[in-house]
Amino acid sequence: MALLAGCAAAGAQTAARAASDPWEGFNRAVFGFNDAVDEAVLKPVAQAYRAVLPQPVRTGVGNVYGNFDDAWSAVNHLLQGKGQSGLEMTMRVLVNSTFGLGGLLDPASEMRLDRRSEDLGQTLAVWGVGSGPYVVLPLLGPSTVRDSLALPADRAVSPSRLPDREASRTALTALGIVDTRARLLSATELLGQVALDRYTFVRDAYLSRRRDQIFDGAAPLEDFADEPEAAPAPQPRR
Repeated sequence: MALLAGCAAAGAQTAARAASDPWEGFNRAVFGFNDAVDEAVLKPVAQAYRAVLPQPVRTGVGNVYGNFDDAWSAVNHLLQGKGQSGLEMTMRVLVNSTFGLGGLLDPASEMRLDRRSEDLGQTLAVWGVGSGPYVVLPLLGPSTVRDSLALPADRAVSPSRLPDREASRTALTALGIVDTRARLLSATELLGQVALDRYTFVRDAYLSRRRDQIFDGAAPLEDFADEPEAAPAPQPRR
């Protein structure tokens, strides 16, 4: 009976995941395309980036991009009505922008002003906007309809928007992508070792992580009450 109950719960979770991914055929095709581009171009460039640049330089690059993200996170904290955390994130940006040499260093973390990232997709979720179906975006990876609609606003506050020349914007965008990919090299190598179906693993991990982010790590238990109940076990004859 315990085994059957466990199978029923797993089946309910699988059905819920399938309901959130009605475009699985299209998504798998885009996922395969992204994987091919990553293996042919992005991953080798990220490996060369990590091999050539010393760790302090790569840390500085990540800090600068992170400081821009922190400024946008502060705005989203305030838009969600999180006044205290919004002020703390604002202080984090001010400290790193001044004492951290424009964000190159991260003294705010030493002052216990920890990074708590928020984006417009999370803000829309707090405002009651549903996530919509899961979707894999070309070159950008996993998302949902809600997060995809919020993406242009999130991208508008990146460092690549600062230069006037298009070539400089493209270079800054490419640097940010390569730096992010370099930091994920170990994670993607582990993914290839443990995941039997990489697509399903990435999808479920993304949806679970987004749910955790929206609820600030205290997501309620998922309700599968709409799923049909398992048939009662037959009673033994007397």
